[in-house]
Amino acid sequence: MRRKGHLIIISGPSGVGKGTVCEALMKMRPDLTLSISATTRKKRETEVNGENYYFYSMDEFNDLIDNEELLEFAQVHGNYYGTPKKFVMENLERGNDVILEIDVQGAMQVKQNSDEGVFIFLLPPHVEDLEYRIRHRGQDAEEDICIRLGNAEKEISTLNDYDYAVINDKVDECASTISKIIDAENQRIDMKLMNKYWREFND
Repeated sequence: MRRKGHLIIISGPSGVGKGTVCEALMKMRPDLTLSISATTRKKRETEVNGENYYFYSMDEFNDLIDNEELLEFAQVHGNYYGTPKKFVMENLERGNDVILEIDVQGAMQVKQNSDEGVFIFLLPPHVEDLEYRIRHRGQDAEEDICIRLGNAEKEISTLNDYDYAVINDKVDECASTISKIIDAENQRIDMKLMNKYWREFND
């Protein structure tokens, strides 16, 4: 009966496990819609265009920016990332809850440009876990690892700008906590819905 869905922003420092948690969440909650980000970074061997990311050249990405086709975009670790606007807005209008897994820069941009959004920050059990996770996933060159670690402290400093903080110690427990947050948000009082019932009671 809600008019619109919720935009659920899941963010946090590099290496915290955003993608793994979102994958577990989507298995728990097939009612959710996962937004796919656009990026200029190189596709990894295990990734599929249109499933993990939409991969673009820099010129193509600039066209998306110029045409205002992105909900947010940011440069992270030397590459550009962004969220295609049309897909997100169409699903929200249908009443679907949309999961947006993005970096901290992108999350802050959404927060500045929109009144909508439930902002969830993922934290590691200990700060030292970030370096361990980044180094042992075997996906990044040493230079990229140093950049990610250097940005982690600044990213964590934005914690107060989020609505919720969830520690990612055990993936399934973390995903379950986020699922409960989404359920709680869906029970918030909607003034349009409240007015609808008020009119019905007075007819």
